Amino acid sequence: MRSPFAIWKDAKDREAKQEPEVKEDYREQTDEASTYDTDHQPVIMTASKANLDKKSLDLLFAVDQMIQAKAHAEMSIYEYQDRLTHASGNVDRLTRDLKNMGRVVEEREKSILELEQKLIEKNLKLDQMMDDCRDIQNGLSEEIEELKNVIDLEQQKYSSLLQKHNEAQLEKSRKINELEEKIGKLAVEHAHLTQKFEEQREEKAYLLSMIQDFTTRMSSPLEAIRAKHEDGNGSG
Repeated sequence: MRSPFAIWKDAKDREAKQEPEVKEDYREQTDEASTYDTDHQPVIMTASKANLDKKSLDLLFAVDQMIQAKAHAEMSIYEYQDRLTHASGNVDRLTRDLKNMGRVVEEREKSILELEQKLIEKNLKLDQMMDDCRDIQNGLSEEIEELKNVIDLEQQKYSSLLQKHNEAQLEKSRKINELEEKIGKLAVEHAHLTQKFEEQREEKAYLLSMIQDFTTRMSSPLEAIRAKHEDGNGSG
């Protein structure tokens, strides 16, 4: 069995580990237990063991053990009360923290619900936009197909027109070549006719000159004969 002093010392050591408020209450409680033990110890210690028989000694020892056990139990009760008080304070603090945490959780849950609602709305808008995009893509696909058909038709028309244009260019080139050839022939013929015309004109001029000279030479005798004839008619 441990002595009251050892029990009291252990209690002091445990008291040093508690918080300042708990240490003050614990010091008062342990002081009361120590006073109680001190008040009873002289009765046991001052008793004369020499005058007591074995049963009395056993009884005295048992009473001493009971007193120590009571003191230990009281100290344990005080310690448990301190622990209970401390635990109650912790429970109160944890309860407040729990309430605060509950409010925080409620606020966070409210924020989460708001965010979820916003996310749902955004998802709905996104789905609507995707549907619109699909409709636009489908419409554009149809328009693109129509434009492709129009482009193919126009390309066919262009190819046909290009072919006709090339044929027309070839025909034009052929006609130009023919005309150039004809112009060349006509130029040669024109030069030949010009030369022939010049020759005829020179020949005509020569003949006119001869005719004029002959006319001149023939006109003088005729004038003389006409004059004589006129004179004879006048005399008669």
